[in-house]
Amino acid sequence: MATLRISLRAGERIFVNGAVLKVDRKTTLEFLNDVTFLLESHVMQADQAKTPMRQLYFIVQMMLMDPNTIDAARELFEKTYPVMLKTYSNRDIIDGLLEVQELIDRGRSFEALKRIRVMIPIEDRIIGESDDASSNVTEFQPPMRLAAGA
Repeated sequence: MATLRISLRAGERIFVNGAVLKVDRKTTLEFLNDVTFLLESHVMQADQAKTPMRQLYFIVQMMLMDPNTIDAARELFEKTYPVMLKTYSNRDIIDGLLEVQELIDRGRSFEALKRIRVMIPIEDRIIGESDDASSNVTEFQPPMRLAAGA
């Protein structure tokens, strides 16, 4: 395995295997083995998950950030994912969702997050294309409320 180096600015946080680390000065972390991490700039807060794609991002993010709740997050993903497939008619989003499911099934949550990030602007354009967004995306109700702990 190749060494992975991450540079952080003073005060920046990184989420590593469920732990939150905050650095007090500019520093470089060197990961010598496999690790699951998210940079603070890629973390979505619960109140930002206002669209279906952002809600899916939030769910997958929870799989990465807190290994203790991965089963609950995975269960929520399994309930949300089929609803989302039926919600969209846009081919790019449907193909992206199929790829996200495959990545999740292979335990590649980080890559799934990256794929979802690509679809968020597509969803934004679809929702903004018409005053009646229901022509492209129907109203989405998640199976349960999302909450995040600090």
